[in-house]
Amino acid sequence: MDIGVDTQPLLENAPTQPQKPSKTATIKTMRRALKGSAYLANLLPTGTVLIFQMLAPAFTHQGECHTVTSKFMTIGLLTCCSISCFLLSFTDSFRDERGKVRYGVASLNGLWVMDGESIKLPVEEAYKYRLRFIDFFHAFSSILVFVAVALFDKNIVGCFFPNPSEEVKDILASLPMGIGFVCSLLFVAFPTQRHGIGFPLSRE
Repeated sequence: MDIGVDTQPLLENAPTQPQKPSKTATIKTMRRALKGSAYLANLLPTGTVLIFQMLAPAFTHQGECHTVTSKFMTIGLLTCCSISCFLLSFTDSFRDERGKVRYGVASLNGLWVMDGESIKLPVEEAYKYRLRFIDFFHAFSSILVFVAVALFDKNIVGCFFPNPSEEVKDILASLPMGIGFVCSLLFVAFPTQRHGIGFPLSRE
């Protein structure tokens, strides 16, 4: 019986390293945008939002807010969460000689370590964590992001806008998305290098 000739190419004749497809300008731009969007995870107040989502239904009585006290408690919750978003933007972290994570607060002179009695950063090293203008930008932007998240919550909307008009409905639908879109672009364009309390830790 004759054996047919194998028409498949030999492995040694196959190219060892296939050529990478050329990337167009559009693909490069999209990849940079997607890579930059990873910075949002470091800036959005995720921990504060989780606390807000757990307490908002109880404080608003599932969006009813049938008492003045309920409304004041909800306003207090929103205020405390906003302040938390603002203050956490000025915190940072580093790893000491043993690899343990240490937290501190940025100041004009550097980083004030919270357990500073046992850990002291060198002056030059601490100065790298000094307070900058962009920190205030990120702090106020974080508040705006939280406001956008709060306006998406049905309990908050039901508490303060129980019978909204058509115009108010349009504003409540478009304003949070507009805030989120603008802040997302600004976060990507001006990323932060801080890794504060409740945010992803630095590798260094």
